[in-house]
Amino acid sequence: MSDTTAAESSPDIQRIIESARRLGMEIDEAATVQWLAAIASAGENGDVVVDMETGTFGHRVSMLDFSPRDLDRFRRIGAIVEVTGPEGVAESALALSGSAAQSKIQSFPGDCDYFQRLNIKAATREEACQIMADLMRQKALGMRQGDTYQFLEAKLGSYPFDGTHGRWEVRKGSPISWTADEIEAGEIRLTQPDGAVATLRWDDVALDPGWCKLDWVVTDPLRKQLSNASNVIDVTWESPEGEIVPLDGYLDAYFQEVYLDSDAVPVFAKVAKFVTDDALDEYVDRLEEEVRKYLTRHLNYGKAAKRMYNVFRLSGRHLDAAFVRELFDEPATILYQVWSLIVTLENATQPGSSIPIDAVRAQADSLVLEVVKALDGDEEAAIVQALLHLRQTLEGQQTGEARSAEVDAAQAQVVNLINTFYRDKLVAMPAIKEYIDRMQAVQAETQAP
Repeated sequence: MSDTTAAESSPDIQRIIESARRLGMEIDEAATVQWLAAIASAGENGDVVVDMETGTFGHRVSMLDFSPRDLDRFRRIGAIVEVTGPEGVAESALALSGSAAQSKIQSFPGDCDYFQRLNIKAATREEACQIMADLMRQKALGMRQGDTYQFLEAKLGSYPFDGTHGRWEVRKGSPISWTADEIEAGEIRLTQPDGAVATLRWDDVALDPGWCKLDWVVTDPLRKQLSNASNVIDVTWESPEGEIVPLDGYLDAYFQEVYLDSDAVPVFAKVAKFVTDDALDEYVDRLEEEVRKYLTRHLNYGKAAKRMYNVFRLSGRHLDAAFVRELFDEPATILYQVWSLIVTLENATQPGSSIPIDAVRAQADSLVLEVVKALDGDEEAAIVQALLHLRQTLEGQQTGEARSAEVDAAQAQVVNLINTFYRDKLVAMPAIKEYIDRMQAVQAETQAP
């Protein structure tokens, strides 16, 4: 039976409901049928839609999952992270991505993830790269620190060889990470394996920019918590002849973004028409690589689940997507906020960090209270106990001080429990268990001697 008729298939819906009930989840059958019908017909009614009431737009499938309830907040943070430039030279279309773009189903989204199309008009590619580098520098240094934000790092260029950057070992071809001080200096020092020190310059690496990204931590006065805010920038060069060329060699697809300003429709439309015909297949392939990573090398079943949802809804596995969609709407998904807490803790314990450890403690206190209110049962009680233990270990932790072994052990305990929690939910659906098993088997085969 095809998924286009799945919305009318009671037995298929019943299998989802039965799997959910075994986990204590409640599924609204009527709403699930309605969503299945909407997603099955999405491809028949055009790719992109504009919501005139909110001024947002995006791919029809993405817009099915977006709620405008936090739109004002996302636009405020967007003003911090968006790279802008002179009129007639730099054009921008800023979007939400990740869980923030799926706020209708994700009651407790993770970080504030943004995606920006930055189109630069210039006589040559090299000039466009220089303009991009200047604009990213201006944004990072102009928004270095304020009452509600702290700049963390930028990604620009790729390491030309293996080496050591600061305290970190880095690999050839991986994105170069820049602190604010390094951006201001316009260079970093990279120690090669033989001990020689090389200087990499901001303007030079911009000629082959690779993955461009800016990261902040922002405060939310209403929620009284910290959030990580990132902006992945897809930079394109518009030649005098009107050709659009991605500076990193790949023009990203638009299947997960919700754009924040309908005034950006002309910029989006101009750039999007250069997206290749097989962009959807390429996008799903890239998502599956991330799924495989989070099911194997960097085990994180919560992040894997979020990417599986996008794989399923875009590749026709709508019934599996419907199950994961309901999982995200459960009170238990507040546990995904643990990952945000962990990332914030890691940023606060980097040397030179200005993120106050008191804010991390307050975030942990708030999360413990919310988890207690949302969850019950023995499994959930174990998670609450582990979170309380992590919170207690933070009493001896200081801002900018490397985490103690006790904090690391408590963090690992929380992560392991939440991984188990999400895994148990996912494998309750036989088709999803088969998918996970296959992904893990493929990875094991590639690593076999």
